[in-house]
Amino acid sequence: MKILVVEDEKKVASFIKRGLEEETYEVVVSHDGADGSKQLLTGEFSLAILDVTIPKKDGLTIVRELRAAGNRIPVLMLTAKNSTDDIVAGLDAGADDYLAKPFAFAELTARVRALLRREGQDRGAEIRFADLRLDPVSHKIWRGKMEIDLTAKEYGLLEYLMRNNNKVLSRAMIADHVWDYAFDSFTNIIDVYVNYLRKKVDKDFPVKLIHTVRGQGYVMREG
Repeated sequence: MKILVVEDEKKVASFIKRGLEEETYEVVVSHDGADGSKQLLTGEFSLAILDVTIPKKDGLTIVRELRAAGNRIPVLMLTAKNSTDDIVAGLDAGADDYLAKPFAFAELTARVRALLRREGQDRGAEIRFADLRLDPVSHKIWRGKMEIDLTAKEYGLLEYLMRNNNKVLSRAMIADHVWDYAFDSFTNIIDVYVNYLRKKVDKDFPVKLIHTVRGQGYVMREG
């Protein structure tokens, strides 16, 4: 697996590179966003680790450009900020996961493994529920004949709900399966993303599919 690390703090970049290489990954480091963006265009990488505040082109801009171009490479964002708004901004831009500095290297490697594992499994037959269709290969979603545009995290949440339709999913379960780690401190982010999905998947349709089960979590069911 080849990983690109875009980080302008050279000590941090060296720390990440050395640690990931000890885990047998091949690692390339870039110290600015313009070069990092150019490197990603080669298509050689299995995963990107992007710092948010890097010179020439920031991490959020890079990931937005990747997603706009249809590039689905898993992206882990690094930042010194960890407020709910900062996390949502990164995920809305198209990042797959978020890690605040300072971090334990064991947590970084766990996130990397989870993202690479998910990417490897993200293939298979089309998923259907009611009039919803999800294509795991192209990451395209339709409700009836209308194609729905989702961010990476909205897509992950919808896929989890569809694969577990008619089952009540707690916030802890959603955090574990969609974000791959305990999100206890930011459970409101899950509520934010459920509301995002409702606006895109349910708002313009008479039959609502995403429901709140008070005190328990969320469920996808008809009516």
